[in-house]
Amino acid sequence: MTHDVTDLVVLGAGSGGYAAALRAAGLGLSVTLIERDRIGGTCLHRGCIPTKAMLHAGELADAARSAAEWGVHTEFDGVDAATLLARTDRTVHRLHTGLRGLIAAAGITTVEGDGELVVDRAGPGVRVADRTVRGRTVVLATGARPRRLPVAPLDGERIISSDQALRLDRVPERVAVIGGGVIGVEFASLWASLGARVHLLEAADRLLLGEDADIAADFTRSFTRRGVDVRVGAEITAVRRDGDLVHLDLAGERLEVDTVLVAVGREPVTEAFAGAGVGLTDSGHVRVDDRLATDIAGVVAVGDLVAGPQLAHRGFAHGIFVAEDAAHAAGGLPRPPMPMADRDLPRITYADPQVASVGLGERAARAEYGDIEVHTSELAGNARAQLNGGRGLVKVIRVADGPVVGIAAVGPGVGELMGSGQLIVGWGAHPDEVAALVHAHPTLGEALGEAHLALAGKPLHLR
Repeated sequence: MTHDVTDLVVLGAGSGGYAAALRAAGLGLSVTLIERDRIGGTCLHRGCIPTKAMLHAGELADAARSAAEWGVHTEFDGVDAATLLARTDRTVHRLHTGLRGLIAAAGITTVEGDGELVVDRAGPGVRVADRTVRGRTVVLATGARPRRLPVAPLDGERIISSDQALRLDRVPERVAVIGGGVIGVEFASLWASLGARVHLLEAADRLLLGEDADIAADFTRSFTRRGVDVRVGAEITAVRRDGDLVHLDLAGERLEVDTVLVAVGREPVTEAFAGAGVGLTDSGHVRVDDRLATDIAGVVAVGDLVAGPQLAHRGFAHGIFVAEDAAHAAGGLPRPPMPMADRDLPRITYADPQVASVGLGERAARAEYGDIEVHTSELAGNARAQLNGGRGLVKVIRVADGPVVGIAAVGPGVGELMGSGQLIVGWGAHPDEVAALVHAHPTLGEALGEAHLALAGKPLHLR
């Protein structure tokens, strides 16, 4: 058996894992990156990138339908699913090739295969076949996979997960999406744009539970106007396939569709370290402290293994943090890094309309601070938003006479506001400080500026 020793051993090459590897290598640490599939993980191959590529196709379809309103003569005449898949694959391939080049150029050792965490008197390490790589720090970055729903057993053809939906060789004619979180909403939006009749079924009392209630309600109204059949409080008792059809039994009703997407969240993948003594929470996530350290000395966990929002950029932040922490421990950085709080991470749902937020929603802000001030403004008065229908909201929340602690928005393109939003919330800016800045005209950013003007007591276009 071969034994290697390195500064950082990373198990899993998704967003958190490869970010840890790249940052550690940049700080002069020796790094071994272990992956059983493809570098880039879920985000690049089965998540962020392919879904956004397909959502772009949906935007093109919607633009073709509405082009006549602008005097452009075109029409939507269906989708060639094979071409769409091929174009998506080319996008993923280019990014994958570039990422592999970055890893190689950084001098990172890569090992292909199923890794297993080993903890013994020699310290922590990862075993791959007959090779064990020991590390002064071992990073667990094995990610997450789609959760199953007992009443809807997957068959990979008509009853599918989000992974399988991205390889579908057809656009469903009538589809039921089970789950009104980010994944379910994005696929519902995509398929509605491509011409499917979509039923969106959510067991809770509203969609997008992680978002501010007012923003989620406005989103739901917009989704319904698009023709999506949104049902909240939906109790599904059985899902059965019959040939090319699938029957869903709901309380007092039966739906008949040709495809069912089960999008009820994702669960952490922990098999690679299940027998090594790594502590788990009741939800199955890895138990960590505020510096992402597990119960085992020298072993940390990042990304979707850690309970919290399942975001690729959260994985990036975690990976960078543990790499810098390892470098500090080795004497390569003078000061330890500060971990980023989940509440300071921007969140974007890439549906039509988009939903975006950073910081606290109104309910959470009121629970934490008590006395708060809230300004909600409609995008109908924003010149740029008028080019895309003019619908949507921007909501800014501040502590009374204090800093802004939350920003949320719904509408076409509002995700682009969250770069500024994160700076405002992350730096604890006060509304009058933001109001002193000039936002370019005509841009969506003006809506953010106008909301801060209003909270600063000097509204211009808003009353």
